[in-house]
Amino acid sequence: MDSSTVQVKPEVRAYLDRIGYAGPLDGSARLLADLQERHLHSVPYENLDILERIPLSLEIPDLLNKIVTRRRGGYCFELNALFGWLLRELGYSVTDYMARFWRDEQNTPPKRRHQVLKVEAEGGSYLCDVGVGGIVPRRPIPLVELEEVQQGEERYRMERDPYFGWLLCELKHGEWSRIYSFTEEPQLPKDYIMATYWCENATDSIFTRRPMVAIRTAEGRNSIAGDEVRIFSPAGVQAFTPESKEAFHEALRQYFGIRLEEK
Repeated sequence: MDSSTVQVKPEVRAYLDRIGYAGPLDGSARLLADLQERHLHSVPYENLDILERIPLSLEIPDLLNKIVTRRRGGYCFELNALFGWLLRELGYSVTDYMARFWRDEQNTPPKRRHQVLKVEAEGGSYLCDVGVGGIVPRRPIPLVELEEVQQGEERYRMERDPYFGWLLCELKHGEWSRIYSFTEEPQLPKDYIMATYWCENATDSIFTRRPMVAIRTAEGRNSIAGDEVRIFSPAGVQAFTPESKEAFHEALRQYFGIRLEEK
């Protein structure tokens, strides 16, 4: 059965169209993986509203308007909140957790400022996440301790720590390093309000300092870090700095599908 014969809400249909999915809606682990991968290739990670001092809303109707209707992106609390909503609408059991982001902070325990999802499918539990701007799993990771998962040139595994709980780890230069950790304490939507307020407003928040934009592509990934646009492909990295506001907006449109409203 393909998705055209399944009765779903118009909002769900619009979301599936947004990420380019028109296949079976069978609640399978394969569907879960396809949805996550298509999401990462269709919806950019971005903090542009934060930089413009536009308050973020984590309410589902507002997220649907921003990400689906206006075809913008968002950051973890926006993207994973809406992705979790989609999965629940499609019949998956989803639990929200708060995570500590360890990458680049390996020596000092970081604060909890990231949202992740545990999703049940076909008798298994999976870590799902569409809310990271850097390189992370493009498909769900089984919540099985020390089971190595190869995804293209990337390799991941889940470890356990008696204090920090589950740790998503990546193999880099022959060594395993932490990406983020989370304990299995279910979170309610309101539990993310204080964390997102800190991310939007704190002087030491990384989200208030410079543009952070990223999206997966068939060839690799595109990203913006500060003023520099980077296009990653098997041929290497093409990097350039837009010389004007108009050129920056054009780069957003061309490489990330983001069209900012003109002021």
